[in-house]
Amino acid sequence: MNDTPADLNADALPEDAPCLAATTRWIERAVVGLNLCPFARAPHVQGKLRLRVSHARDTDTLLDDLCGELQSLNALTPDECETGLLIHPFVLNDFLDYNDFLDVADAAVQTLGLEGEWQVAGFHPQYRFAHSADDAIENFSNRSPFPTLHLLREASVERAMEQMSDTDAIYRRNIETLRRLGVEGWQELWRGETG
Repeated sequence: MNDTPADLNADALPEDAPCLAATTRWIERAVVGLNLCPFARAPHVQGKLRLRVSHARDTDTLLDDLCGELQSLNALTPDECETGLLIHPFVLNDFLDYNDFLDVADAAVQTLGLEGEWQVAGFHPQYRFAHSADDAIENFSNRSPFPTLHLLREASVERAMEQMSDTDAIYRRNIETLRRLGVEGWQELWRGETG
């Protein structure tokens, strides 16, 4: 897939393959393919995106996995790894519970002394923006195959923001893209999958 000097995901467990494959398809077809995040292409293509699957079945274990992954990512240079996704298919499948956990994730960043270094963003199969209907097409911009914590290097976010004069334009453009695509078009992105 990517010709990179070091594969950040080479040590994944064999049982993680379906989650990693589904998440990679989502990144390639939706996030990068529809340009929902203009900053995602480079880390993906350059092999600077680390994917990890948590086997946690409760939030305490997920928190432990999150803290471990933040520390592992922080030990890597930006040239080695720009960003990470912690996929957790077995816990926080309810979006409201997941959304509440994001506050816990932010507190973990602070507790680890990584505030200003890393931040956490969220993706979820049931993602819903505040004040939007469950089936509103704009929600699909943050709908991933599995509950996922996106671990972003602050310096990378700041660099990306400096390159854009109007970051709100991303959200507006995503809504336009998704409305043009429609639910049927979104579903078409996933037709013919085997995984």
